[in-house]
Amino acid sequence: MNSTPLPWIIAIEGPTASGKTDLAIQVAKTFKAPIISADARQFYRELRIGVARPKPEELNAVPHYFIADRSVTEGLSAGSFEREALDLLKKLFNSHPVVVVAGGSGLYVKALLEGFDHFPPVPESVTQELQNTYATEGLSALQFLLQKSDPEYFATVDQNNPHRLIRALAVCQTAGRPYSSFRKNRMKERPFNTLRIGLKRERTELYQRINDRVDHMMEEGLEEEARTVLEFRKLSPLSTVGYQEMFAYFEGLISLPQTIDLIKQNTRRYAKRQMTWLRSQQNLTWFPAGEDSAVNAYLREHISSRT
Repeated sequence: MNSTPLPWIIAIEGPTASGKTDLAIQVAKTFKAPIISADARQFYRELRIGVARPKPEELNAVPHYFIADRSVTEGLSAGSFEREALDLLKKLFNSHPVVVVAGGSGLYVKALLEGFDHFPPVPESVTQELQNTYATEGLSALQFLLQKSDPEYFATVDQNNPHRLIRALAVCQTAGRPYSSFRKNRMKERPFNTLRIGLKRERTELYQRINDRVDHMMEEGLEEEARTVLEFRKLSPLSTVGYQEMFAYFEGLISLPQTIDLIKQNTRRYAKRQMTWLRSQQNLTWFPAGEDSAVNAYLREHISSRT
């Protein structure tokens, strides 16, 4: 008895500025597939320049989902993304045997492909106390506490994101165990096959692309964009590289040249943490950026052999 073949998810992953958008669009065109963005920085309508949202012509090239589809006041957690994306896939798979996931946020990709880890409930009082620590002692206090409590997670988390630091610390303090110890659940069964492509570049090349991207963002108007969302600066979607440094500049804490240098530096650090995360994943197949034909050949071979 023949069974209906499972549809496919092709996940395009890599550090920021590695070229994921270009490759994802090229793969999507090849397989006539839509793209689901798993970049937690690109979900929000108010953020365009600072999150390197794909250009209009790129968005029009193939259907995209989870890009600029909600406000920063409607933050989307990894768990909520998992649920929403799975519901969307049920519809997409009716007419598309292949869907591409373009992933800049490792936790969100993992939530969709493998299932989101379950954590113990955290009392509001614990979270509030940590938020007070952040308000009175700053980001460095949270970083110090998490590095001490859970060095494994500290090595991969966005260390400039207070929301994630507070969340991890709250779990550590509530459970009396490292946050990372809850992130080892077995992979959940999914109604699709998965191929994960890792995109890599030499470090010097990647860092130069990051520096150039930041310069381009400034030319496009990152400063003006940051001013339009200043009122939302305490919300989780704005606790990210590019905007936090701009907010410090608006307060007069640093000069504009210092701000630009700091954005570049923090983005490079973020890319390094992304690579640390990606190297820990066992089921990625890595390709050097620019080898699109090799990627296509690999994908065609594996998808045709299992359908």
